[in-house]
Amino acid sequence: MTYTDFERGNKGMKKKVLSLVLALSMVGASLAGCGSSKDTAAADTKTDAAAEETADAAATTEETKEITIAVPDPEASYIYQAAQEFANRAEEYSGGSLKFTISGNGSLYGGDTAAGIKQLSAGSLQMLILSTSVYASFEPGYNVISVPYMFDDQQQLLDYLNSDVGQELMNRVSSMGIKTVGSWTRSFREVTNSKNPVNTPDDLNGMVLRVPNNSLYVEFFSACGAVTTPMNFSEVYNALQLNTLDGQENPVDVPFSNKFYEVQKYISGTNHMADAWLVGMNSALFDSLSANQQEAITKAGQEVQQWNVEFMDKENETALQTLIDNGMEYNDITEEGRAAFVKVSQSCYPKFKELIADDDLFNATAEFCGKAE
Repeated sequence: MTYTDFERGNKGMKKKVLSLVLALSMVGASLAGCGSSKDTAAADTKTDAAAEETADAAATTEETKEITIAVPDPEASYIYQAAQEFANRAEEYSGGSLKFTISGNGSLYGGDTAAGIKQLSAGSLQMLILSTSVYASFEPGYNVISVPYMFDDQQQLLDYLNSDVGQELMNRVSSMGIKTVGSWTRSFREVTNSKNPVNTPDDLNGMVLRVPNNSLYVEFFSACGAVTTPMNFSEVYNALQLNTLDGQENPVDVPFSNKFYEVQKYISGTNHMADAWLVGMNSALFDSLSANQQEAITKAGQEVQQWNVEFMDKENETALQTLIDNGMEYNDITEEGRAAFVKVSQSCYPKFKELIADDDLFNATAEFCGKAE
């Protein structure tokens, strides 16, 4: 073998070795890459788990807030039970960081609803559920919900509360330092009394009738011929018992839960006015809560709106039957009788508009309800 042949062989050998080294390097790199992917995935999994643990720890250590909800009626009332349903859901959705107590019969504000709203605004009450007809003393726009025979039925009222017009109205209390966390419908109002069945406005002539401290109610029932007597609700039972009042008007669950069958003889299905519950919370208190707690309260308020509708549908028949079983006499009004009440209401429209003090709101509501003039 010549030197040249040896050199050629040596070079060939070097090339083979180099090729082998390169191949092994590529395999190693490939294996290293696979290991890196697995390591990265494992690291990502650990990071996600750590983030979840951190979130769980934050929820666990979130400061527990105890909140009292004041309602105007006793434990047997619809609104007390709706408040309890709201509390149960909000507690659950907050992961237990919210705890609620329900206080009935208006005891936290002495039965004086105007005082209750002022206390809520100032923060001495945390939450308060009252009807929009009561809030009208502070924001006259709420009177539009109570215009007699404006709304045809519960569904129309519910749709209105969820409309742009209705939501803007229900949030007007924000200027008073009150956060609206729920807008719930009520059963339409009916007349009870101890004198006679009510079929037409003429049947109210001379009847001493308790109404809320709201000028729209006074205007309408005075136009029907009644002697209207605004009075705090906490005083009504005794006044009926002593016959200083002949009657009152409210959704059917009110005479049921307050045992007005003990002091009233007749209940008439006038269904003359709609009403709604404004679920209010002191704004500063709401703002002080965590985002999780705020979301829990808002979600519960929205869900109980529909729950309350279904609950009322189920319970109204039972409430009415209980009144009848305890000696009260019920009558539906005829179409002619209803038309007579509607005529009285329409005759009061100019005065109602003055009381609402917002023609645009009145007109928008009337248009929504198909009652535009």
